[in-house]
Amino acid sequence: MNEQHTLPRSGGGYADQPYAYDPVTQPQLFDGVIGKRIIAFLVDAVIILVLTALAALAVLVLGVITLGLGWLLFPIVFPVVGLGYNAITIGGPNSATVGQRLMGLEVRMWFGGKVTPLIAAFHALLFWVSLYTLVLWLINVLWAVFDSRKRCLHDIFAGVVVINRR
Repeated sequence: MNEQHTLPRSGGGYADQPYAYDPVTQPQLFDGVIGKRIIAFLVDAVIILVLTALAALAVLVLGVITLGLGWLLFPIVFPVVGLGYNAITIGGPNSATVGQRLMGLEVRMWFGGKVTPLIAAFHALLFWVSLYTLVLWLINVLWAVFDSRKRCLHDIFAGVVVINRR
C-alpha cells in the first residue's frame, strides 16, 4: 500500500505537492475528455445494468431457497454492483472502467499515482449521489466545462483526474 505510485511524494503536505498533469504543458491529456467520458458512462451504465440484473436474479433464487429471507438483499444489489464495478475497474491495474478503456481514458490521482479501490468506490458514490439530484448533476458536469483539467466536482472531491491514456 505504500507504493510510490499510490502515494504522493513525501515531504510537506498535500498543498505543497504539484499537480502531475498540467493542461498548459500537456493539453493532449485533456483533449476531448468530456465527450469521451459521456460515451464511457453510457457503456458502463449498460454493463452495470446487466450485472445488476444478473445479481438480482441470483438474489431472487436465493430468496426462493431461503423462503423469502434472501429477498432482503434486493435494496443493496445496485449499490454493491455499481460501487464494486468501479472499485475493481478503476482501482485495478488498468485504472479505468471498460467504457473508459474503450474511449482511451484512464483515472489517476491528482498527483499522478494510481487510484485505490476505496477511492474509486468513493468517486463513484459521489457521482451517483449527484446523479440522483438533477441540479447537483448539472453543476457537477458543468464545472468540467470551465475546469482547466476537465474535472467534475466529484473528481475534485475524490482527488482524481481523468485523462487520455498516454
